[in-house]
Amino acid sequence: MEEERDVVTFADDEGNEFELDVIDYFEYEGQEYAVLMDLSAEDEYDGEGDEEHEQDVYIMRVVVNGETEEFLPADEDKMEILASIVEERMSSGCECDEDCDCGCDH
Repeated sequence: MEEERDVVTFADDEGNEFELDVIDYFEYEGQEYAVLMDLSAEDEYDGEGDEEHEQDVYIMRVVVNGETEEFLPADEDKMEILASIVEERMSSGCECDEDCDCGCDH
C-alpha cells in the first residue's frame, strides 16, 4: 500500500515546474513553516560516487488563505534559526511509528 504524499508544485524563474514533497511542518514565533525536499531526486540517485548523497532542503512559510495553503519563502533574517530548528528535528529522529514516510531511520 502506497502512502499518500504531500506534494507541492512550484515554478522556477523560467516557468519550469517542479515538485517538492513536504516532509515536516513546524511552528516558530506563531508562524507555520514547512520543510520540503525533492524526493524524486533520491529515486534517481544510483548510489555511485559520493558516499553521502545530500539533498536540498527548502524551508517555506505556510500562509493559509481560505481553504488553500500558500508556500512562501521564509524571511531571510530568520533562515539561520529556522535551519538549525530543521537540522535538530531531522537529526533527532521522529516520534512516529515505523510505518511512517518521514525519511528517518527507525
